[in-house]
Amino acid sequence: MRFIFSYYNKKDPERITQDDIIGYLNFIKKQFGSGYDKCRMVAQACSFFYKNILRVPYVVPSSFYPRREFKLPNILSEEHVKHLLKGTVNPKHRCILAMFYGTGLRLEEMCHLKMSCIDSKNAEVKVEKGKGNKDRMTILPKDLLPDLYSYHKIYRPKVYLFEGRVAGKPMSNGAMQVAVRQSMTKAGFEKGKYSAHSLRHSFATHLLDAGSDLHTIKVLLGHSSIETTMVYLHLQKSKRSKLVSPFDQLKLTGHGQ
Repeated sequence: MRFIFSYYNKKDPERITQDDIIGYLNFIKKQFGSGYDKCRMVAQACSFFYKNILRVPYVVPSSFYPRREFKLPNILSEEHVKHLLKGTVNPKHRCILAMFYGTGLRLEEMCHLKMSCIDSKNAEVKVEKGKGNKDRMTILPKDLLPDLYSYHKIYRPKVYLFEGRVAGKPMSNGAMQVAVRQSMTKAGFEKGKYSAHSLRHSFATHLLDAGSDLHTIKVLLGHSSIETTMVYLHLQKSKRSKLVSPFDQLKLTGHGQ
């Protein structure tokens, strides 16, 4: 509220209107790139102030929340993933990238993945206390096992698969993000375009392209709602590549006919 009063410094707080609040929201979106959550917080603060402090009628803030932007996540093609893994020499970093792409784990889940949760015999990974404090099972790439064994011989992790400088303690989110970013940069990808989460998105999209059903992918990813998983339908190439434009159905033999 202090920032809003400063922005409208020539107006008394009682004279600041709904249109003024909308104007301020547009200002912080344009000037600072503020997203939906930040704008929502500002609107809620205004609502509380006018309703409980000034005790004047005020419009429900949700009526002027900015619309959530719908952006398709960036994913890597299978060729991009191959290029990324082949170009990553550090065995630890390579295993981190491969595990993200091969299991679909979130960053926090990967950092806290215990070796005891890896079932190499059944090619499964148990995710303990994932998002929403829920356990789940996901798949473990069988072809990655030789690399994981080699990695284990070199680094000798004690509790977590990927540990930081202190033995028995998980690798931090920041350190793992740096490892992923460095590998992406070395692979020649556009700076900031791909992240650890991009590999998770790629995991889901490529499963869908290969014929896996949405419900199975939802369970593997640990989504609470199928609507969240349905975003990958927009990224699926296998069906889209078979579509024929109605223009092509016209079978025109030449231009201008």
